[in-house]
Amino acid sequence: MTTFLLTLALLLPAALPRQAVWPLGPPRPDVVRGWEPPPSPYGPGHRGVDLAGRVGAQVRAAAAGRVMFAGKVAGRGVLVIALSDTGAPPLRTTYEPVRPLVRAGDPVRPGQTVATLAAGPSHCTGPCLHWGLLRADSYLNPLLLLPRAPSRLLPLSGARSR
Repeated sequence: MTTFLLTLALLLPAALPRQAVWPLGPPRPDVVRGWEPPPSPYGPGHRGVDLAGRVGAQVRAAAAGRVMFAGKVAGRGVLVIALSDTGAPPLRTTYEPVRPLVRAGDPVRPGQTVATLAAGPSHCTGPCLHWGLLRADSYLNPLLLLPRAPSRLLPLSGARSR
C-alpha cells in the first residue's frame, strides 16, 4: 500500500485541474465499475472507471486541454485529451466508446461537449462510458480529478465535547 501511495504522489501533479467535471450528466452518473489497478503492468485489473449512461448522451471534457486523438481504435470510437497545466508528460483522459465531435489539436474547456456516447461491445450490463486517466504509460484513477467535499473531523465516541 505504501508503494502504491508513493507511486500516486509521483505520478499526480501537485495541482490537479481546478475545474474538473463529471464527463456524463448532470445528474452525476453511477459508477458501475470502479478503478482496479493491476498488480503488474500486464496483469488483470480495470484501468479506468465505467459510468452508466445512455447511447447518444453528451460526453463532456472533464478538464481543460487539447485533443490528442479522436477516432477509431479496433473499430471503437476513442477520444484522448491532454490536460493543460498538469506537468510533463501531461495527464491524459480517455473516453470510449464515443462518437467524437472534436478533432485532434482542438482546445477544449471543462464541461464542453466533445463526443456522444456510442453503443458498443462492453462488459457493462447497459450502455456505459469507460473513462480513463494516464500519465505517460501509467494508469491512474480518473475520479481523483473531481472535486471532493472537505473532510470533517468527528468527535470520538464517548468523548466529551467542550
